[in-house]
Amino acid sequence: MGDLATPESVQKLQTALHAKAKAEVGYCFYALYDKIYREDILMHAYAQCRSNKGAPGVDAQDFAQVEAYGVKRWLGELALALREETYRPDPIRRVYIPKANGKLRPLGISTLRDRVSMTAAMLVLDPIFEADLPPEQYAYRQGRNAQQAAVAVEEVVAVAAAAAVVVEAGAREEVDHRS
Repeated sequence: MGDLATPESVQKLQTALHAKAKAEVGYCFYALYDKIYREDILMHAYAQCRSNKGAPGVDAQDFAQVEAYGVKRWLGELALALREETYRPDPIRRVYIPKANGKLRPLGISTLRDRVSMTAAMLVLDPIFEADLPPEQYAYRQGRNAQQAAVAVEEVVAVAAAAAVVVEAGAREEVDHRS
């Protein structure tokens, strides 16, 4: 998400969560909810959402309005709602984007409040799930994309093709020795 540097305090939490998940496969993380409404997590989540820009949700609130209201105040109110467990996600705004073939593609747009909450949850949960993913999995992983997956597949196919040639050559040599 964007080219933002992750704050040191967030990196420290993510590193600790990843290390625990990697060291103890199957470990159950019971107390994570309180990490989602930490000030540093919410601030970084807001910065990531801000860098992605994006249209307002059903509440029509945009980043300029949040900044006019006060980001720290807005995030404080969100943290309070999360802490008191009164936070409820808003409905999704549905828009339709034209496709090249003339059809329309539906798109759901969350409110800024929901995007920041989801990003905060992702900042906390991602290092835990990342620890369990096999290296050959590319989908939904930070720093990985479809092009890298295609290159990896090409490399595997090339190695398999080379191995097949070696096996075939060995089989021919074996047949020649029998005559």
